[in-house]
Amino acid sequence: MFMYKKEIPILSVTNRKLCREDFLSRIERIAAANPAGIILREKDLSEEEYRSLAEQVLNICRKQGTPCILHSFYETALELECDSVHLPLSVLMGMEPGKRKKFRILGASCHSAEDAVLAEKMGCCYLTAGHVFETDCKKGLPGRGMDFLEQVCRSVSVPVYAIGGITAAHMGRIRQAGAAGACVMSGLMTCEDPKEYLEGFKE
Repeated sequence: MFMYKKEIPILSVTNRKLCREDFLSRIERIAAANPAGIILREKDLSEEEYRSLAEQVLNICRKQGTPCILHSFYETALELECDSVHLPLSVLMGMEPGKRKKFRILGASCHSAEDAVLAEKMGCCYLTAGHVFETDCKKGLPGRGMDFLEQVCRSVSVPVYAIGGITAAHMGRIRQAGAAGACVMSGLMTCEDPKEYLEGFKE
């Protein structure tokens, strides 16, 4: 089972292009702020570039005691002895069952209840569901809304984390829908003080 810190049930999803400071300095500050975990996303990097960055981020997270979840490149995660990975559903479906079992934490991005059911059957211990609200990351696309989130949460027994346009003001509704917590990207990449920012999500 995916264990998260209940006090601040927020997963930080990275995007170094949004940072106004050195990316690794920002990661260190976020990790020190004690989120539920950090998903190192960085989708524009080659696997070799990603590996180099992941080594540094994993080192920071281990020192701070914050879970680091690598994204997409599960072979790299295995090579770096990282037991936590988050995958697009298409990548998860192409992954050998034996390799799926090597991860203690296995998550997937879902965009429907059907996606969620499939991901759970394939061994995921948590899911992200989105995008729930309108977000700059998905310009021009309306959010799928709270009914969508509730449907996903009802369809699976594993924790679901809402993603897309999330602010602290949304957390009450997100939890009422049955979600375990939420993912935040731009807020944590750009805020003045990650610790203070996360305090706003405390329950």
